[in-house]
Amino acid sequence: MTDGADDPIAVKLGYLFSANDTDQDGFVDWSDYERLISHYLNGYGIVAEDRRAHALRAAYQKYWSELLQQVDGVDRLSKEQFVLANQAAGVDRSRFTMAEVVPQAIFDVMDTDGDDTISKPEYKVFLEAWGVSDLEALNVFLELDTDDDGRISRGEFIGAIRDFFTSPELNSPGSLFFGHIEH
Repeated sequence: MTDGADDPIAVKLGYLFSANDTDQDGFVDWSDYERLISHYLNGYGIVAEDRRAHALRAAYQKYWSELLQQVDGVDRLSKEQFVLANQAAGVDRSRFTMAEVVPQAIFDVMDTDGDDTISKPEYKVFLEAWGVSDLEALNVFLELDTDDDGRISRGEFIGAIRDFFTSPELNSPGSLFFGHIEH
């Protein structure tokens, strides 16, 4: 049995924790997700009353609720709790899965021109919402575009998010959303 430091998925979830901890207080709570949602909406110029804003908020609320169900009696998660809660929530495939619901809502927000694909400029706003300005991370766009058509399809995007949560490979395209992961 490996400890969390050796588990590639735990390593990736640790990176996700850092990206989700928007106020950098060492915990993730609902206010962190509210800030992240606001970054998306502001970055893409979407008003709070838009159906995509409602869908994004609902998806994140469901995700947050699933995480809290994994840790009794807390309303904020430390890095260790966040990693363990994500791993536990991901085990039960019959229920909500982060790798499906939230990415669908994010994709709908990102696809500003409604062509059911993500362009490089649309993807750049996504990176900015996460506070990623690393040019290397923007180059991940090319790796996520698995059919080399210059755009990321819904299937490519959802597949990459699923890969982030399930693949033990730290250098697979889906694992590189926040740049290369140092292990």
